[in-house]
Amino acid sequence: MLSELGRSFLSVADVSRQELESIIAKGKNLKAQLRRPGNPTVLNSLQNRIVGLLFEKPSTRTRTGFEVAVLRLGGEAVYLPSSELQLSRGEPIKDTARMLGGYLNCIVARVYAHDTVVQLAKYSGLPVINALSDLEHPTQTICDLLTVMEAKGKLQGLKLAYIGDGNNVCNSLLLGCATTGMSMSVACPKGYEPNKTILKKANEIAKANGAALSIVRKPQEAAESADVLYTDVWVSMGEEKERQKRMKAFRGYQINAALVRAAAADAVVMHCLPAHRGLEITDEIIEGKKSIVWDQGENKLYGAVAILDFLLSQNSP
Repeated sequence: MLSELGRSFLSVADVSRQELESIIAKGKNLKAQLRRPGNPTVLNSLQNRIVGLLFEKPSTRTRTGFEVAVLRLGGEAVYLPSSELQLSRGEPIKDTARMLGGYLNCIVARVYAHDTVVQLAKYSGLPVINALSDLEHPTQTICDLLTVMEAKGKLQGLKLAYIGDGNNVCNSLLLGCATTGMSMSVACPKGYEPNKTILKKANEIAKANGAALSIVRKPQEAAESADVLYTDVWVSMGEEKERQKRMKAFRGYQINAALVRAAAADAVVMHCLPAHRGLEITDEIIEGKKSIVWDQGENKLYGAVAILDFLLSQNSP
């Protein structure tokens, strides 16, 4: 998506394969620079840039990751919880967006409705980064693919098995895997499939890149020969009223020792966190040798660094 002052990143589909792979490589390179002893801990690609973090939902990794990423790139971050803005008193998104467009250089938004990030990009005229909406979580996919690349040394030709809810994380992963040539099998209960429009688009992309996508009911079927096992919570923020229904529907959709045995011998395990141990994943597995969950969590920072640098270093201050 193109705003007046630069590109926005509202969906994984907003970037080409070449660009997505470039962002992942950028994350890997910038991580090495920022972690290497003796190197500067602050780069300058966001010097004189002010990034607003408009959050409707609480966050640990996404908020901290983006705040630190902005600072590490030499910019300034302003945290904007919606509860402390006029949005909480009914001001339309488009009015808030117009005002923020005059104050900031970029908006990172973590919201309930995907239409909110669309309106922010349309009316602010700024690059907007979708840090989570009900439809997609594209910045999570950036850090996920970076983590897989670190663990496996490649993306093309791998298979990722996603176990659980076909939610925003799953939607973005489908697009990300398809774009990079990774196959992906989603095991979910009936009625909890990924978004149909995104699945259709992802299938088209996957076909062009030699990957295959599938939706199955049995976790064991999805996990067969998988290089990566991935799961998320059964009840996401905003779905608390469905808790009992979801607890019943997702029973058995768990990454445990038996499921790991069904995957490839060198398979790794991922979870976007926070995790509810004993539900979607066992404590034994998340703390085990195959878990790369903590690398994945740390990479929220370097995924944020990469996408900020990719979008904002292309624009004049």
